[in-house]
Amino acid sequence: MNRKQYLRGLRVGIPISLGYLAVSFTLGITAKNAGMTALQATLTSLLVNASAGQYAAFTMIAANSGYLEIAIMEAVTNARYILMSCSLSQKLPSTAKLWHRLVIGFNVNDEIFGMAIAEEGKLNPFYYFGMMTIAMPGWALGTFLGTSVGNILPPNIVSALSVGLYGMFLAVIIPAAKKSKIIMGVVAVSMAASFLLEWAPLTAAIPSGTRTILLTVVIASLAAVLFPVKEEAGCDA
Repeated sequence: MNRKQYLRGLRVGIPISLGYLAVSFTLGITAKNAGMTALQATLTSLLVNASAGQYAAFTMIAANSGYLEIAIMEAVTNARYILMSCSLSQKLPSTAKLWHRLVIGFNVNDEIFGMAIAEEGKLNPFYYFGMMTIAMPGWALGTFLGTSVGNILPPNIVSALSVGLYGMFLAVIIPAAKKSKIIMGVVAVSMAASFLLEWAPLTAAIPSGTRTILLTVVIASLAAVLFPVKEEAGCDA
């Protein structure tokens, strides 16, 4: 069963990996502009796996920021992964071992998280491992290529590459929304609230990562209170 789930994760992870390859290409260009070598940038992508966090770090490195400043910025930028990790911890079966949780915790990111949460019932850790196995090299390879040869591409082509992840998000959200009116409503409210906070005078100055965390906590809490999900007996089996 674990082998079957791992292979399924590999198949599901292929489009994620291709999307990462395109998007991290621009990340590699940012790393090169910050004075990093291809090896340094690629190693960062293998160890961090956080697009917004890496962009913020490379930008601050280019500005010669101090270690403490970078550490604080990374903590704020990547704080949303704490919420994702808490959600995944509830999604795993009670039989999941500590090393399963540690490996999953090493690579919690938006796209893989979305596919994991979309699973019906409990999450088999090996399904997640399969997605990690194929997606992580795609992110690192894209970073390497962007650092090595990114500056030879026209700027409009590089900009267009970043559209890929938006398509991936839609592919995760739409099927779940079609199955549940509650999820569709939550998605619609989230999009509207995000747009309003982006332009409202009192919240426009708040970093986007912080706004995302606030919206996630508030909307998810309201949805959990108003539309609780009943646990089915034997769901860990």
